Amino acid sequence: MAFSDRLLAAWYRGHPALTLLRPLELLYRRVAAAKRAAYLDGRRQAYRAPVPVIVVGNITVGGTGKTPMILWLIEHCRARGLKVGVVSRGYGAKPPSLPWRVRPEHSAAQAGDEPLMIVQRCGVPLMIDPDRPRAVQALLGEEALDLILCDDGLQHYRLARDLELVLIDAARGLGNGRCLPAGPLREPAERLRSVDALLYNGASRDPQGGFSFTLRPSALVNLESGQTSPLAHFAPGQRLHALAGIGNPQRFFATLEALHWRPVPHAFPDHAAYSAEQLQFSPPLPLLMTEKDAVKCRAFAAPDWWYLAVDAQPSPAFVAWFDARLERLIAR
Repeated sequence: MAFSDRLLAAWYRGHPALTLLRPLELLYRRVAAAKRAAYLDGRRQAYRAPVPVIVVGNITVGGTGKTPMILWLIEHCRARGLKVGVVSRGYGAKPPSLPWRVRPEHSAAQAGDEPLMIVQRCGVPLMIDPDRPRAVQALLGEEALDLILCDDGLQHYRLARDLELVLIDAARGLGNGRCLPAGPLREPAERLRSVDALLYNGASRDPQGGFSFTLRPSALVNLESGQTSPLAHFAPGQRLHALAGIGNPQRFFATLEALHWRPVPHAFPDHAAYSAEQLQFSPPLPLLMTEKDAVKCRAFAAPDWWYLAVDAQPSPAFVAWFDARLERLIAR
């Protein structure tokens, strides 16, 4: 297990050695609080876009289902006649210049795996740049948009936002409740009191003070041919290799087990890069991966490599709440 994986496990399962990191956590908290306060009291100026900006982020390190929720938001807003754009940091991307407009034909190394997945799935205008205000300005310079979704960036206060949606893993919660590096929190838990909505991934019902959403497997897609097949393509009891290089690989493996397949799990670090040689698993079985991993493996895919397409399904209460807020934002 890599050091980062061991640290993640300690944050969520507990480990006495984490007490040694308390002094560093205190320093981190002070820096985070000072940064936020500087924007709240006007000592630092945030860029406000001429169109509404919705930040979709998290307060914890580790996967919370953010990308599927962004895909849902894109399609939901489009269905209401809105022109939507997305800005992203582009974690791990190495584009020729910044800001960089992501196109479907780009490589994951150039564009970043999550931005490329979003563009390939729904063709949305998407700009990457660690400087998110600059990304917004560049995107608006190319497209006439009604709304911008900011992929992550909850702590990027240089970009003013009109709505903050924060995703939380319902099973793991906030871990030990401590900030980095003693825990998984990017900001103190009190920050959640100021956000507009909390969405709990995997919750069976809307919790008090928040909304639930689930990730629903919808289809199997062959990496080599692009063929889409129903989930019944694999019979119950099917053994297969399962590949996940995401923030919470165990969620993916649990999803496959819930579909009554028998996955042989292969967990990789989030945003991992792959080679054909790495993925020659034994015994020979079909290989099933996440859609985010698939964008990095298509160039060398074998005939029996697939990814599982999943769709976010927020609760009806969230949909009603979001539509009401959206109507107010667009009417301004």
